[in-house]
Amino acid sequence: MVLEGQGTASAVQQATQRSWLSFGVRRRRLISAIVIYAVLLAGAVLLMVPFFWMLSTSFKTLDEVNTWPIKWIPGQLLWQNYVDVFERTPFARFLLNSVILSTGGIVGSVLSCSIAGYGFARLRFPGRSFLFFVMLTTLMLPAWVMIVPHFMMFNAIGWLDTFLPVIVPSFFGNPFYIFLFRQYFMGIPKELEDAARVDGCSTFRIFWQIFLPMSAPVVATIAIFAFFYYWNDLLYPLVYFRSQQNFPVSLGMRMFQTAEFNIIHYPRMMAAALMSLLPCVLLFSVAQRLFIQGVVITGIEK
Repeated sequence: MVLEGQGTASAVQQATQRSWLSFGVRRRRLISAIVIYAVLLAGAVLLMVPFFWMLSTSFKTLDEVNTWPIKWIPGQLLWQNYVDVFERTPFARFLLNSVILSTGGIVGSVLSCSIAGYGFARLRFPGRSFLFFVMLTTLMLPAWVMIVPHFMMFNAIGWLDTFLPVIVPSFFGNPFYIFLFRQYFMGIPKELEDAARVDGCSTFRIFWQIFLPMSAPVVATIAIFAFFYYWNDLLYPLVYFRSQQNFPVSLGMRMFQTAEFNIIHYPRMMAAALMSLLPCVLLFSVAQRLFIQGVVITGIEK
């Protein structure tokens, strides 16, 4: 009986120790989670400060912008700043030009890169691996190195001050986008391709009717990347465009930094910046699920 009682006490003691150990582990995990989320929250707030300042400034008067310390909340919401953006500059035309350039860039990037990615992933031809390696090495070539040759070429064929110098190069592929398509296409079962060939499909029809429709996640990913690039691109429009009627939003925003229209006005500038930012936010919000899925899939397929 004594031994039995001692065994019971020992078991209770061990259970108590395990309970305390489990409580200690849970406590440490809780503290770690609180610290991690606190750091993430602080980082998020810090990153949101410039956006909040932009939003706040777009509704302020010029006097409120120049006050110190910073007045984060405007005394009155001045919607007239947004009206002035359209009345004092051809901002609607800038938005339309950006839509045209972005749409052309998306179409060219998706078509050219999907075809090239399909070729590298599914077709067998001599030197395929070498060509793919050479293509990847071009990622290390800075884009601005080719500005002068491109300018001279487009000037020779009379394309300056048109949309063509910005849109046409997208139809010649992008190494990074081609890589994403290749990775995705390599993960599609070969049985689908074999079954299509048995049914009499040509190589292009297999690509167009089977592979491309199945690649919606990577198409959405590349479309978002391309849209952000062409919507925010300043360098190439600055080099190729001369007429204000061809300016995209990124280049038209420079008018708020010059005295050409006598509108050196930070509230109006922030109002224009906020309106130019909205399409990017809306596009990413709508296609966020496909974007994340495309990034994950192209990253794990071999």
